[in-house]
Amino acid sequence: MGDTVQAQPSFNCRSVFQIAFGRRFVRNNMSISASFKDQEIFVTGGTGFVGKALIEKLLRSCPSLGKIYVLLRPKKGVAIEQRLEDVLNSKLFDRLRREQPQTISKVVPIAGDCMKLGLGISETDLAKLTNVNVVYHSAASVRFDDPLAKAILLNTRATHELVKLALQWKQLKAFIHVSTTYSNPTVIDVEERIYPPYADWRTTIKLAETYDQQTLDIFNLKYSSFQPNSYTFTKSLAEHVANDYRDRLPILIFRPSIVISTLEEPVPGWADNFNGPIGMLVACGVGILRSQNCDPHIVADFVPADVVARALVIAAASYLKKPPAKDQPIDVVNCAVSNISPISMGQVIDIGKRYIRQNPFEKTLWLPGGSITMCPVLHFVRFITMHIMMAIVVDTLLRLSNEKPFLLKLQRRIFAAFQALRVFANTEWHFSNDNMRALHDNVPKEELATFGFLQHANINYVDFFQNGIRGAKEFLMNESPESSSGARFRMKVFYVLDYLCRAIVYGFLLRLVYRLAVRVFMT
Repeated sequence: MGDTVQAQPSFNCRSVFQIAFGRRFVRNNMSISASFKDQEIFVTGGTGFVGKALIEKLLRSCPSLGKIYVLLRPKKGVAIEQRLEDVLNSKLFDRLRREQPQTISKVVPIAGDCMKLGLGISETDLAKLTNVNVVYHSAASVRFDDPLAKAILLNTRATHELVKLALQWKQLKAFIHVSTTYSNPTVIDVEERIYPPYADWRTTIKLAETYDQQTLDIFNLKYSSFQPNSYTFTKSLAEHVANDYRDRLPILIFRPSIVISTLEEPVPGWADNFNGPIGMLVACGVGILRSQNCDPHIVADFVPADVVARALVIAAASYLKKPPAKDQPIDVVNCAVSNISPISMGQVIDIGKRYIRQNPFEKTLWLPGGSITMCPVLHFVRFITMHIMMAIVVDTLLRLSNEKPFLLKLQRRIFAAFQALRVFANTEWHFSNDNMRALHDNVPKEELATFGFLQHANINYVDFFQNGIRGAKEFLMNESPESSSGARFRMKVFYVLDYLCRAIVYGFLLRLVYRLAVRVFMT
């Protein structure tokens, strides 16, 4: 498999619509942008990665919409208005400020907290939401190591609390519940349908509300049917919350796979977190990630954030144009592209190392590198020698120079993160996406450039990760997208030092082996 493996999507509109949306959705030439005219939208998770990309896309491409209400959790000393202003003033919204500056005023903050009953929304703010037409529920804890009680309350109970509020909104036409393709991790071939629950969601919420964390931790694995982590377990339960209300609300379950930096809009390479392959490449690029216990041949499913945002907009527009039929299975959309544009984990590392060395980070600590191994013993040896020992040396030098040490603590966090991700790094899932393709086919021809996404799902990964590296430098590391001459010079120095260190280590090992061989021979 080369750097750019591109499989053209095959289209059979008739079979696709019969499989997925034939009974509920027909091709409707009504403009997607026009379908949002004067519609009021409520968004949870609006400060998250997907939430921000969605809000930006709605404002820029559907400027005639009514208002976007964004649920924001008040923070100590920071008003929700200030939090919203910080989001809207970020670089992600630069293009919007140039092209549609008047739409920014349509975003309205709503104080609340997904950890609380009723989402913590006051009666005054609830009155503002009476005429909400579209709900996007994307708020969730994406930490895989969250305590079970917290994950239940935030991922499962919050979904139920929002559903109860939505039942009061008589003008509601679409409720898009953002889940994950990994909500059923025991299923390798994931179809666009609801799978049997791992537990009863009502009982699970009651347990989280009743028992302390220590008690829950005792029976966590058994109760969750030995799920890889609390995230997948509680997101699966949230899908069943949505499914149980499918006859009372126009609910669609939207499952993105691993969401990564933007492919094209509003700017290539935008990201706001270190999750996924970009975070891995940054860690490799600054020289602190040298080994990973992962199958290099695994084909991972990465979907760009702008593809997700476009698909979310179309999903809601489909319901705005034609409501879902009653007494039918709930619509489920797997927003996944690995069967359209596959790439292996080994390829990600190879592409990343090549282009990071051409465009290095300013904060590089050592020569960018790293390798993948399926052998856990070899990974452990590499982790001790290349991660822990290097961290001790660097932290010692920092202490001697009166600087605060940080690398050993960071390496512990990296180790914990990869322990939580180990199942996902060594398992290849296959996601059906006929419903996702059907959504794309529902886009009018004149709006394909604005809302179509399958033409962007066939990714040139060399260009993508080059843009991703530049984006990581600009948006995550607060550096210039292109390296300075100083960074390039340091890269040459690191090359020399790396070879010298390798020569010293290998020389020491050869000398040790020679001495052992002599001893054995002499005895």
